Amino acid sequence: MSLGYAEKLSYREDVGTVGMSEIFDPPDALQQKKDVLRFWFSSMFSLFDRAMQIEQLAMMIHKSKHLVVFTGAGISTSCGIPDFRGPKGIWTLQREGKGVPEASLPFDRAMPSITHVALVELEKAGILKFVISQNVDSLHLRSGIPREKLAELHGNSFMEICPKCRAEYLRDFEVETIGLKETSRRCSDVNCGAKLKDTVLDWEDALPPKEMNAAEKHCRMADIVLCLGTSLQITPACNLPLKCLRMGGKIVIVNLQQTPKDNKASLVIRGLVDKVIAGVMHYLNLRIPPHVRVDLFEIIFTQFQRTSEKKYAKWTLRVSSVHGERAQVPFIKSIEVSFPGRPKLKEVVLHQQPFVVKRESLKTRPLKVFLKLNFSDGCGCQCTNIEVPINFRASLDNFNQDKNTVTRKLRDTSIQDQCCGQSLVVEKRIQSNPKREMTVYAVATNMVRYDGSLSSSHLSEARPESKYNLLKMQDDMIADEVPVKKQKIQ
Repeated sequence: MSLGYAEKLSYREDVGTVGMSEIFDPPDALQQKKDVLRFWFSSMFSLFDRAMQIEQLAMMIHKSKHLVVFTGAGISTSCGIPDFRGPKGIWTLQREGKGVPEASLPFDRAMPSITHVALVELEKAGILKFVISQNVDSLHLRSGIPREKLAELHGNSFMEICPKCRAEYLRDFEVETIGLKETSRRCSDVNCGAKLKDTVLDWEDALPPKEMNAAEKHCRMADIVLCLGTSLQITPACNLPLKCLRMGGKIVIVNLQQTPKDNKASLVIRGLVDKVIAGVMHYLNLRIPPHVRVDLFEIIFTQFQRTSEKKYAKWTLRVSSVHGERAQVPFIKSIEVSFPGRPKLKEVVLHQQPFVVKRESLKTRPLKVFLKLNFSDGCGCQCTNIEVPINFRASLDNFNQDKNTVTRKLRDTSIQDQCCGQSLVVEKRIQSNPKREMTVYAVATNMVRYDGSLSSSHLSEARPESKYNLLKMQDDMIADEVPVKKQKIQ
């Protein structure tokens, strides 16, 4: 979860049980077995049992008519975001007086997990009908879950909402407040203009009726509510899955810790959510595609007329956020500006935002400005290059491409090239007096593939069809869960 979010929350003594030990299959009793051979045979049976559980879950999902997924912080820990109540969770460490743990990457650069992307594929296949999330990390939306099929019960750290017209604004930066407070921005609707508010709840805030009503409706309709990575302790959200039981629905829980609802569940799996879901996708013959992160930024060229020397023009070039000139561009660290063929125009490196370069040049000679955008930590590539043509006399026509179409092109290109850094123009707007050209770019800043070394271990765990896979599963399990010396089994 966002460490900034955790620090912004008002202090509360009672946050439920924290620091609970994580229970992996096979049971902890296996750690106490000293006989390597007995341990190996026990491990084999446990792995078969895990595989049977995953297959059972896959069959339940395959037969379901209305699958609802209920997610908690446990599906984002593999994204580098700490949970709350685990052994190294935020509230666990705070209770021990250790403060907020350090994140492994900037919160705004977190990429969706295998589970996030798999849920998108299940939705596209018509299997998953609705997602209910207690997370505020925006990873469900970033992964591609449609907004109308998602209830974010506790809000979204990257979302602002207009209290007047209810318009939502998804940002690429973390909103500075929590607790439904006013932010520094206003609604962009010219007929509204109200001050925006954050959407993240503090302890005393009630769950939003719109999100809660949709969640209750789908839980009542569900034949399966699949709870992933949640300890099911926070009320009233934790009681939502129970609503499916009244109409004969079933609850499935995948979590490393015990939950108060385990005795209500038809199936409980103690395992890493990503591994379980990868196994389910394998059984369902559904592929987990790569995920490409696409970000937007704007380049604004402004020309100022000189009254004394009309053959010269003063101009500025600004790289800014699409969320307003006062907003930061979180994924750009610095910009190197150069002017090929124009040695009199001094090159410069911009290290601080706002990224603005000011120059003066002849109006009779068009020029090209080269921008090398150096990306921040957490991006999959170090930089990208943008060429900005400037013609002081000609005026280009406005044009506007569909953002979703551009995004799909970038993702397809990134996957085909097996790298990121590509960019495309989304929109261009021309304004006079003073003359301004505003160009919106989309750039692929990161890509994660889920079919490499990670998925190969997932497949072997999901379907143990050979002696090699079983041995590999045992080795993975021992390395991850049981701190004993491994011996080669003949």
